[in-house]
Amino acid sequence: MSSKICMEVTVMLSDELASVDLATLQTLVAVQDRASFSDASQLLGVNQSTISYAIKRLRKAFNDPLFVRQGNSIVATDKGEQLAQQARGILEQMAALSSPSGFDPATAEGSVTVSCNHHERMFVIPDFVRRAQKEAPKTTIHIFESAVDGKQQLKQNTCDIVLGPVAILGDIYYRRKLFTDHYACVMDPAHPLARGTLTLDRYCASRHVAVTHNGRWEALYFAALRAKGIEMQPEVTVSSHDILERLIPGSELVATIPYRLARRLSDRLALRPFPMDVFIQVDIYWTERTHHSGLHRWARQILAEVAEKNLGGGHAHEAGRDDHLPGRQ
Repeated sequence: MSSKICMEVTVMLSDELASVDLATLQTLVAVQDRASFSDASQLLGVNQSTISYAIKRLRKAFNDPLFVRQGNSIVATDKGEQLAQQARGILEQMAALSSPSGFDPATAEGSVTVSCNHHERMFVIPDFVRRAQKEAPKTTIHIFESAVDGKQQLKQNTCDIVLGPVAILGDIYYRRKLFTDHYACVMDPAHPLARGTLTLDRYCASRHVAVTHNGRWEALYFAALRAKGIEMQPEVTVSSHDILERLIPGSELVATIPYRLARRLSDRLALRPFPMDVFIQVDIYWTERTHHSGLHRWARQILAEVAEKNLGGGHAHEAGRDDHLPGRQ
């Protein structure tokens, strides 16, 4: 006869460690994200002395400096980096637990911040905002520019949802397909490429304008060209797509942009297929902080339904397990 012995083990914490609360963990994450005590104090709306006191308590509890000065900023030590990562997970789990399970958009209050760029703003955001305001009139919708900062915005909780074509990887991120697209070329109707077959050689011999988000972004087709040994240097770079329709007419410039955007310009500019197949997938990204929130689940569903209706490229129902996995490829 065998018997099973059950043992209960109580974890005993030091007085310093037992005094660490959620506000202190939030301070730690803010300092790590902003690399500055003063910037963290502005983010949290507290005095800098409050930040300093919280970090001092953490240093004593974990017997580590956690942050050290490097030039004009501060950087986390190895233990500080590890602790901030664990603290972020705890804060997101607590936020998720505090979210009410039931949700009625007609009576819901709160805000949803969506970060995206020109591509998504043209085809998804207008109808999303109209539906959100109609179905949830007490909520507030904020639309931010993501440029190339979407992952950082999610990490720092400055936005709730990011829409974009670049994979945001990591265990704390969730992903859901929104819509797909591919590249096309637009040019002045009098441009030589507006006539005849647009071969890769003719394309490469032309003068190009590229969208770079202030020099911080490279469109996906550049990597596809490099894979063929082509290193293209555009003659003009611009911060966003919205200037192209005024910049290209009367010029020798060719812009390579998502086909859906190019099609909107086809009444003013010549539209030709890009001489390579380059796939664009725009996804929705979010974190554990809003994963279980009724308001944010509803907002993500509305975004998917709008994309499905307007573009036919998303999943209309948040039902498959793949849609809920953290942002791994």
